[in-house]
Amino acid sequence: MIGTRTPFRMSFIGGGSDLKEFYSITPGCVISTTINKYMYIFIHKYFDDRIHVKYSKTELVETIEKIKHPIVREALKKFNLNGIDINSIGDIPAGTGLGSSSSYTVGLLHSLYTYIDKTVSKEVLANEACELEIKRLKEPIGKQDQYSASYGGLNIIKFNIDGKVDVKPLLLNPEVYNCLQNNLLLFYTGVSRNASDVLYDQRKNMQNDKGKFDCLIRMTELVEESASHLKNENLESFAETLDKNWNLKRSLSGKITNSQIDQIYDLAKKNGAIGGKLLGAGGGGFFVFYCNPNKKNRLRSALKKLREIEFLFDNHGTKVLNINN
Repeated sequence: MIGTRTPFRMSFIGGGSDLKEFYSITPGCVISTTINKYMYIFIHKYFDDRIHVKYSKTELVETIEKIKHPIVREALKKFNLNGIDINSIGDIPAGTGLGSSSSYTVGLLHSLYTYIDKTVSKEVLANEACELEIKRLKEPIGKQDQYSASYGGLNIIKFNIDGKVDVKPLLLNPEVYNCLQNNLLLFYTGVSRNASDVLYDQRKNMQNDKGKFDCLIRMTELVEESASHLKNENLESFAETLDKNWNLKRSLSGKITNSQIDQIYDLAKKNGAIGGKLLGAGGGGFFVFYCNPNKKNRLRSALKKLREIEFLFDNHGTKVLNINN
C-alpha cells in the first residue's frame, strides 16, 4: 500500500500572475501558504489486470484509455500501469478555491513514482503536474497551485518569462508566524464553482484590456510590499495589502465576484476584518480574513451564517505516509 498526503493552498497576494498570458510578458509572483487540509491518495495492486479508480465516482476498467477521470487517465498513460487500485480522499470538496485539483495531481504523481520505487524531487513533481494539467489537459490554470502543493510552506513563488518557477520560503520570526496563522479566519461561502469559467474570462481580459493587465502588474508589486510588512512584523499593514489585492483582483473579471460575495466582504470589513480575499479563481469557495484577536468574536458573530473552518499552516508539502512491502 502506498499513501501520500498533499496539502491544499491558501493564496494571499498576486493570484493570476501565474497564468502564461501574463508571465510570458512580465514575471509573475505570488505569496501563498499551504494549510493542514489535505488530499490523500492511496494506491494498491488490484486483484487482476484491471484498473480500479475511486473518487466521487467509482470506475473499474480494462484499459487506461477507458478511464473517465482525466487526471488519472493522463497520469497512468505516463506510467503505463495496469492492475492498480487508486483511491482518493479530500478534506475539502473540489471547486472551493483551495487548489484541490492540483493537490490531487501532485499527490497522484507522487504516489505513482513511489509505487514504482522511484524518488523524485518536489521540483519534478510540480513541473510534471503543470505539464499534465496545463499542456496535456489544456486546463486554463496557472502554475501556483502545483508548486504550492509540492513544496509546502509559506513562500514567494516567482513565475519567470522563460517558464521556470522559483520557490523562495518566506522566513518569519516564529512569533509573527504564529500571530499571522492565528489572526486569519477561513469561511466557506456555501458556493462551489468551476474555476475554468472564471479563468477563461480572466485570460481573455488580460489579452484584450491593458487596464486589467496593469491591475495584475500592481498585484505583483504588492507581493514585495506584503513580504516587507511581514518581515518587519507589521501584520496590520499586511492585512491592508490583502484588501488592496482583493479590490484589484475583483476588477480582473466580472465573474470573480457578485452581490452576495460583495455583501459578505463588506460585512466582514464592518465587523473587525482589516483585509481579506476570496481564495482561488473567484465566484465562490472560501473567504480568508485577517482580524485582530480582540475582534474575532465580533467577526464570527457577523458571519455566523457561514461555516468557519479551523486550520493551521502546513510546512511539509506532499509526503509519503505509508509503504508496506
